[in-house]
Amino acid sequence: MGKEPLLQKVRIQEDIESDKKTRVNGGDDDGPVTFVLLLTTVTALWGTFSYGTAAGFTSPAQTGMMEGLNLSLAEFSFFGSVLTIGGLVGAALSGRFADLFGRGALWVSNSFCMAGWLMIAFSQATWSLDIGRFLLGVASGVTSYVVPVYIVEIAPKRIRGAFSAVSMLVMCASMAFSFLVGSVISWQNLALFSNFSCVLEFAGLVFIPESPRWLSRNGRVKESEVALQRLRGGNSTNITKEAAEIKKYMEKLQESKEDGLLELFKPRYSRAVIVGIGLLVLQQLGGLSGYTFYMSSIFNKAGFPNNVGVTIATVVQATMSIFGLIIVDKFGRRPLLMVATGMMCLGSFITGLSFCFSNQTNLQSYALLDNYTSISTLIGVLVFLTSITIGIGGIPWVIVSEMTPMNIKGSSGTLCNITSWSSNWFVSYTFNFLFQWSSCGVFFIYSMISGMGILFVIKMVPETRGRSLEEIQADVAR
Repeated sequence: MGKEPLLQKVRIQEDIESDKKTRVNGGDDDGPVTFVLLLTTVTALWGTFSYGTAAGFTSPAQTGMMEGLNLSLAEFSFFGSVLTIGGLVGAALSGRFADLFGRGALWVSNSFCMAGWLMIAFSQATWSLDIGRFLLGVASGVTSYVVPVYIVEIAPKRIRGAFSAVSMLVMCASMAFSFLVGSVISWQNLALFSNFSCVLEFAGLVFIPESPRWLSRNGRVKESEVALQRLRGGNSTNITKEAAEIKKYMEKLQESKEDGLLELFKPRYSRAVIVGIGLLVLQQLGGLSGYTFYMSSIFNKAGFPNNVGVTIATVVQATMSIFGLIIVDKFGRRPLLMVATGMMCLGSFITGLSFCFSNQTNLQSYALLDNYTSISTLIGVLVFLTSITIGIGGIPWVIVSEMTPMNIKGSSGTLCNITSWSSNWFVSYTFNFLFQWSSCGVFFIYSMISGMGILFVIKMVPETRGRSLEEIQADVAR
């Protein structure tokens, strides 16, 4: 340690400052939105679509599976929960896979996903169902980290946020696909239909380029420039400045020869790790899994028609996801996170307050208050879901990918991903117990956690909009 890493950090910062002056005085453009860039992003997002269909599969499939295979409630509940167990395994592997294979990690997750859906579709026993669901979880755990990292690394900085935020829209679309299609076809056919996204991803992976930054980090500089040229529009686009910036930064990282889990605890990386873990814990402990996994229970308890509520929620999420794409690169990550976290807090508070009114037995005779409970619960749920789609659902992963230096990206990604999936399991496991304990108290707990999250965002999260990854990471490591 000593002075050497400090000198390396100073040299990196000097290079970044030099590049800032180049941008002011003129330099090559950030690059157009090309067909190759769009194809690459869409291909990666098919993995996110598969993740969403896996999460939404159990809701429409429950009745058919339990009747057709004579499953008990305990057996079906275990089948549903195996996805999270597989997700933890995939999360533990995701960072290492991303380091070793780069874009190839998508091949790995896609293979697990295809095998999982086929096992479920043709299962006649509980053990094969559970193994198939577990494989889907492993694929989801890998995908939830690798896809946002890959998209962040290939996208031009001026539209990086919008490209990354598309994942939230894809998640909403895939869960809506499971719910709507699963309501009219059998669970076996739904599993086969869900596998179609894996087939499209498999076909697309043949044609898309590797991440230029991953190639450069692994010493394949010429291949990195070729990949960057393809992504930015071929020979008609000048990539000199961007390629030089990537090369310089990676050379400095290679000099430091730093990698591994222990590096995460060094002071220079502390902010990136704390922000990553903090945002992902906020995302989950603020109630995300409770709302998404048990939305039907919430509406039923409030006396609101479940099918109507889920349909409205799906439309609102899709609409607000499109709105989020438009504003994420216009207003920046940090302001959107502050607004979204405030909406999380408000949404849970409204929902909790609604159940407080419904629990007042001396007031239940008033029809107006009964209507208030159901309508205000819907409003609270929609406010919370809006916060997810415009910010807290996708932006934390964008910021994690942007802030984490390449030489600790694997170990940091693994730690963040395990944290996210562990928090996911904790909330999904405890929600029913807390909801039974106090239908209003559980949402007040989520509201308080979200309120603390606002302070965390204000204090710790930097703005990353419109800056190169190298500039962001050098600034965070100060």
